[in-house]
Amino acid sequence: MSAPPVNVLFLCTHNSARSLLAEAMLNHYGKGRFRGFSAGSQSRGAVHPLSLTVLSESGISVKGLRSKSWDEFASPDAPRMDLVITVCDDAAGEICPLWPGQPATAHWGYPDPSAVEGSEERRIAAFRQTLIQMRRRIELLINLPPSALGRMALQDEARRLGKA
Repeated sequence: MSAPPVNVLFLCTHNSARSLLAEAMLNHYGKGRFRGFSAGSQSRGAVHPLSLTVLSESGISVKGLRSKSWDEFASPDAPRMDLVITVCDDAAGEICPLWPGQPATAHWGYPDPSAVEGSEERRIAAFRQTLIQMRRRIELLINLPPSALGRMALQDEARRLGKA
């Protein structure tokens, strides 16, 4: 019998770019072994259009992606998270809700691609770069052996990846 998937919640302030990119990639590459979710402390309520563009270009489904508040995941009836990863410096400094089940935590900082100004080419290049950087860490995460998926081992590995 196979183990249940490892639920990972990616947090960012607005849940419009980085955290959504990570959610979609983990669901794509995790192949049922991992399940990605995302949320924001101050959700914008909309997915950044360039997030959808770079995911689609990469063959990653955008079906069902939506910007949401982290309050959805702090309620007792929310999916139980095994790992919570902040992906932007603003969310890393915020006081997070208490997550049911006391999941492992880590921080993987990325510059905000939606803050890049200039031409369309320059802006989309920032989103592509973020996607590439995230993919490296996500591939390392999903290839961890089962022995590394216990709460403390998962936290140690996820934090190590955040420093890589």
